[in-house]
Parts: sequence; C-alpha cells; structure tokens
Amino acid sequence: MTAPTDTPTAAQESLTSTAINSSKNSSNGTSPVASSVDDEEAPDLDVEMSLFDHLEELRTRIFSALIAVVVGIVGCFFFVNPIVRLLEVPAQGVKFLQLAPGEYFFVSIKVAAYTGLLLASPFVLYQIIQFVLPGLTRKERRIVAPIVMGSTVLFAGGLVFAYVALIPAALNFFINYGADVVEQLWSIDRYFEFVLLLLFSTGLAFQIPVIQTLLGVLGLVSSKQMLASWRYVVLGGAVLGAVLTPSTDPVTQSLLAGAVLGLYFGGAAVVKVLGR
Repeated sequence: MTAPTDTPTAAQESLTSTAINSSKNSSNGTSPVASSVDDEEAPDLDVEMSLFDHLEELRTRIFSALIAVVVGIVGCFFFVNPIVRLLEVPAQGVKFLQLAPGEYFFVSIKVAAYTGLLLASPFVLYQIIQFVLPGLTRKERRIVAPIVMGSTVLFAGGLVFAYVALIPAALNFFINYGADVVEQLWSIDRYFEFVLLLLFSTGLAFQIPVIQTLLGVLGLVSSKQMLASWRYVVLGGAVLGAVLTPSTDPVTQSLLAGAVLGLYFGGAAVVKVLGR
C-alpha cells in the first residue's frame, strides 16, 4: 500500500488562497462585490493630466472640429446647386425669384453652411466624446456608444421625416390656400429659411427619446413618472410643435406635435424595457 502524503492538491491551494483573500478583504472593510461596484463607478485614472494639459487638449480638439466644419462648408459650396435643387423638390414646381442683387449667392452660402455643418457633425461629436471619455466611469462608458448611435439615427430620421412629410404638407397648404387669387412666386431666400429651419428643428425634436433614455439609465426619472405626466406632455407637444414650426399652418404643427408625442411615449417604453 502507498502511504498518504501531506502534499496539498491544486484545488486545496486555490481554496486556501481564496479564503485568505476573502479574510484580507473582510479585515480591510471591503468585499469583492463592493470592489467591483467601486471599479464600475471609478473614473479611468491611468493617465493624469494637469489643468494646462486639459486646456491644450481642449484647444486642439476645438481647432480640429472647426477645421472639419470649414472643410465641410467649402466642399458643399462647390456642390451647392444640386443641393438647392434637391431642397426645391417639395415646392412642387413653384417658381422662385431673386428679389435683390446677390440674393441667391447668400442663399448658397447659407445652404452650404447648414449642409457642411451637418456633414462635419460626426467628426465634431467624435472630438467631444474623446475629450470627455477619460473622465467617465466604466458604467458611463458603456452607455456612450448606444446613446450616440441612437442620437445620430434619430436626428437623421428627423431630417427625413421633415423632408418627406412636414415640408410637403406645409407647402401644399400654402399653395392650395388662395391658389385662385394669387400666383405662386416665392422669394428663394425666404423659402430656404423656412426649409432649413424646419429640417433642423425637427432633427432636434427627435432627440427626445435619447434624453429620456439617458435620464432613465442614470436613475433620475422612471418610466412610471414619465407616463404619469402624459397630460403635460400633450400640452408641451402642442406648444413645441407651434414653436419649432416656422410656419403658422395647423397641418405642420399637428404633424410635428404628433411626432413629438409619439417619440416621448416611445422613449418611455424604452426606459420601461430597460427596467428603469
């Protein structure tokens, strides 16, 4: 027979080390669960920077973002005529007039500025995220990507909704109203002020679910609280539709108010699904 040995096995050594570590954590007043929670809430301090280093990084990122915006505007200015023709499609063949010398030139600059800013916005957003990311906790970092992706998709959806539904509905109302009395000759400058403002205001209005989700994930507002305030939401949607709509026609205001309400209740549903 073989005599038993006193040499510990690998499993015994693992259990012993685990017990020692647990006793050490207990003696220090900490637990593995608390340590993991602290790691989730602690910011990334791998790289320490002075105040001047932060200011220098901020200056560099602002400069890079401005360069991207300028490049986008200049690039869009060279292709402004196709962009203008695309934005004239919802007008249904209405003739546009240049009522002052150089009016179309300044309209071209305005259209190029809006379009260039829109195209450069992903890079600008990237610069902002890269600047604030080191100060975020691991928990906050995990929600950055879904929030940014959702915001981008919803903003693009707002632009499409305005171009396909809101602008044609508003223009159709104005064209049909008094069509037998006045001839439809519009100022090109006023038309593009109307179209560009409606496009970007709708894109911003479509950010409501993103704000709701962010508040829900951070534990500031629950889905129950959001749904309980539905009366104020209906009133606020009507006011927001009237404020964001550059025209005064009831069709456009109703469409935008309905979209805002749908987005709000959709955002509340997302927060409820997330269990917040």
